[in-house]
Amino acid sequence: MAVSKTSAGILPFRRTAEGELEVLIGHMGGPFWAKKDERAWSIFKGEYDPGAEEPRAAATREFAEETGRSLPPDARFVELGEIKQRAGKTVVAWAVDAPQLDPAGFESNTFEVEWPPRSGRMQSFPEVDRASWLPIAEAEPKLVAAQAEFLGRLAERV
Repeated sequence: MAVSKTSAGILPFRRTAEGELEVLIGHMGGPFWAKKDERAWSIFKGEYDPGAEEPRAAATREFAEETGRSLPPDARFVELGEIKQRAGKTVVAWAVDAPQLDPAGFESNTFEVEWPPRSGRMQSFPEVDRASWLPIAEAEPKLVAAQAEFLGRLAERV
């Protein structure tokens, strides 16, 4: 029996001067996602071993790896619970009020993949190739479908 994978993530949020709730999400990097926009964005997350690392610590670590930035030391974490993605991966997430985050300076870690396929040539790509602050209504169709549930939970809890 295959072991399902578990990821932990962070969903930064802020309120505009008009009081509108916005979230900071990242566009998945690599050649498969390069020309896609709808359902090609994600919260900042990554896999962890539940037996070896606490989920919130993993979420914080993954955020730093995918953005090159640390969360504010006084960050207030809002638990968003967990969802199961279509491929079976479980994602647990926290929202963090972090209006000062500027996605313009983000620098993601990279991964290697054979590209083009069957070429024998390995290339490096950023895990997240860009990030953007978006109102909830604009973020919803961009996020991986199962992760969009986190947006409703965030709106209920803040």
